[in-house]
Amino acid sequence: MCLAVPGRVLEIEERDATRMAKVDFGGVVKDVCLEYVPDMRVGDYAIVHVGFALQRLDEESARQTLELFENLGVLEEEFGDHWGRAAKDAGAERPAGTELPADRSEKEARS
Repeated sequence: MCLAVPGRVLEIEERDATRMAKVDFGGVVKDVCLEYVPDMRVGDYAIVHVGFALQRLDEESARQTLELFENLGVLEEEFGDHWGRAAKDAGAERPAGTELPADRSEKEARS
């Protein structure tokens, strides 16, 4: 499934004449193109689809949507720990170089 997911802009930079941002999707950080919403600023929330910010979103709506997606398992499906899941299913160790950031590892260990 391919969704438009809300995320918070952490930093913005110009890359090859393209406005790009690091965007946090509830703990998963991805590079996102801001060309469709050029007035985005650090701290703003955006709806992102296939790597492009499409629209600004208020913080409360973004948080509610992220919480709903997480409860439905949609975030795991979109951004999940695919390496870890594959290793677990195969009864093997996680491949070297595929470790999760500490905050995600702790959260997933609890679930």
